[in-house]
Amino acid sequence: MSETQVPNRFSIFHHGLAKGPAYEAWREGICRGFCRLDVGPTDDNRIDCHNEFTLLHTVAIATPRGGSARFARTRALLSDGCDDLVLIFATRGSVQVTQGSKAIELKRGQMCLTEMNIVGTADLTQSGSFTTTRFPRRLLLQVTPMAETQLARALGREPALSAMIERYSALCTELAGDLDVPGQQAAANHLADLVGLVLGSSAEHKELAVRDSVAKARLDLMKVDVLKNLDNGKLTIEAIAKANALSIRQAQRLFAAEGTTFSEYVLEQRLLQARRLLLHAQGAGRKVSDIAYTVGFNDLSYFHRAFRRKFGAAPAEMQMELGRRH
Repeated sequence: MSETQVPNRFSIFHHGLAKGPAYEAWREGICRGFCRLDVGPTDDNRIDCHNEFTLLHTVAIATPRGGSARFARTRALLSDGCDDLVLIFATRGSVQVTQGSKAIELKRGQMCLTEMNIVGTADLTQSGSFTTTRFPRRLLLQVTPMAETQLARALGREPALSAMIERYSALCTELAGDLDVPGQQAAANHLADLVGLVLGSSAEHKELAVRDSVAKARLDLMKVDVLKNLDNGKLTIEAIAKANALSIRQAQRLFAAEGTTFSEYVLEQRLLQARRLLLHAQGAGRKVSDIAYTVGFNDLSYFHRAFRRKFGAAPAEMQMELGRRH
């Protein structure tokens, strides 16, 4: 059963026996529709799996949830000629992966790189779950020519980098529907660069990746944390930096590299959120002070001055304009 949400993001699921029309429809949807994989149960001939897919330009991210599904690249499927590389990331418990005749056990936070042109499996169970990111082989080899030397082995000895890859993948999945094609391509390249650091990039590319893509990913993750905490009137760069395993100085430099400061970014986002609330139909009956406090302003006078400076009108005037339109 499937539900299309946005053109580059959809979900498909099956809960029940691994037989019958519903199962076959789900199985074919996985095999032909996106993953190029066969899917069967890992326990008691029952499937328990809800899979969310995201297409980010040429990179495909899959997030299966549940307790029983074996995703298999079978010999029969190899005839499609796909030679993409797939990063399997263990997000919970222990995950069993096979690649050819080799078995790999991944613990939480570990990952391994597999090939689509070799028979292999990955098991979703009650005791372990994972995400997969499928890259065109050429893309990863451009990032790290050493990628093929890291196949079918447990990776992820740097917890901070593993955590960043996990968080950035989740961010890409969350925001993919809002990105235009250039934005998707940039995010896919940043993700490939992060994975390249794990696989072992050339010295020149590693330096560029650290300087550019890792910095961009860290800044994006800090911005997400800011947006989630706009209502906190005591939000500080110290708290955001700590949540992202950065020093205050490192966090300041990342914002400065984009031509702004932490305080300027927070103010900008609070004012934009306040305007959205004021212009929303439900905002017509709300007090301006209530909206100001909702987005984290503790000083109403400062809020009014900053709002007028930003938008050229007082909050109440904007709210009145909404009322006249309705």
